[in-house]
Amino acid sequence: MPHPKFIARLQTVDGLSEDELRQIAGLPSTLRQVADGEIVLRQGEAASRSVFVVSGFLYQARIVGDRSQILAFHVPGDMPCLHTLLVSPMDADLVGLGPTIVGYVGHSQLRQLLDGSLHLTRAFWRETLIDAAVSRQWIARLGAQTALPKVAHLICELAARLDIVGLLKDACFQMPMTQRHVADACGLSIVHVNRTIQELRHRRLIAWEGSEIELLQPEELRRLADFTPDYLA
Repeated sequence: MPHPKFIARLQTVDGLSEDELRQIAGLPSTLRQVADGEIVLRQGEAASRSVFVVSGFLYQARIVGDRSQILAFHVPGDMPCLHTLLVSPMDADLVGLGPTIVGYVGHSQLRQLLDGSLHLTRAFWRETLIDAAVSRQWIARLGAQTALPKVAHLICELAARLDIVGLLKDACFQMPMTQRHVADACGLSIVHVNRTIQELRHRRLIAWEGSEIELLQPEELRRLADFTPDYLA
């Protein structure tokens, strides 16, 4: 069955009936551990099943020119390649970020479920629309924001998405994201990212030690980032 966090996320964005919850919980699935940096699905691969994140994190990346560009981060409860139900080839690598557990659900089982329920089809479709909204935010900010609000926005977004699935505790979350990952997501150099994080620390907006990131002044950080979470639900 898909992990409870995925079901809880669907329930949050589009309230489901008890029968619909049982149908989703009854989907046959398999779990697998993924190592840090391991590719779960490769760019160009024709996927026959969809992936959901049980614990840990994934990201999507592709090589553009001479550098890697991270296109998305995925947190527990996400189903990052749901679109492959209709557009099968992956357009980016799906990669583990730190120790991660993923689940797989076959496309045939998903199609059977969705063919029998217009409401569930709408709920799953909404997930893909939210993914698209996140991508539009990233595109807009990649080209329009300077480094400081851009990095602040990434941190605010991750905190908000983790809060939805109950993984933000006292404005603090765990994520093994390095400055290289931030650089590849924000289109910046590692040196620039390092200076930006130091500035956020200097302003006492965040604390970042190892894989723990704490929002010390969440409202101030959101104002700096021009962050509103409307597009996430």
